Amino acid sequence: MTTETLRIEGMTCNHCVMAVRKALAGLEGIQVDDVQIGSATISYDKTDERAAAVDAAIAAAGFTVTSHE
Repeated sequence: MTTETLRIEGMTCNHCVMAVRKALAGLEGIQVDDVQIGSATISYDKTDERAAAVDAAIAAAGFTVTSHE
């Protein structure tokens, strides 16, 4: 499993944190380790398709992933 910290633009409050957590929780094979304003730490078996699904789920929640670290 790969652990990554995602930098996320547009998060300003705890409601945003919950929205990102919910978006990620809906993805199969993704373990949500931590979500805070501006970032999320996840663990998963990384593939290009799965990384794209993570970005798409966060975008659907109204935020933008700016980097995977």
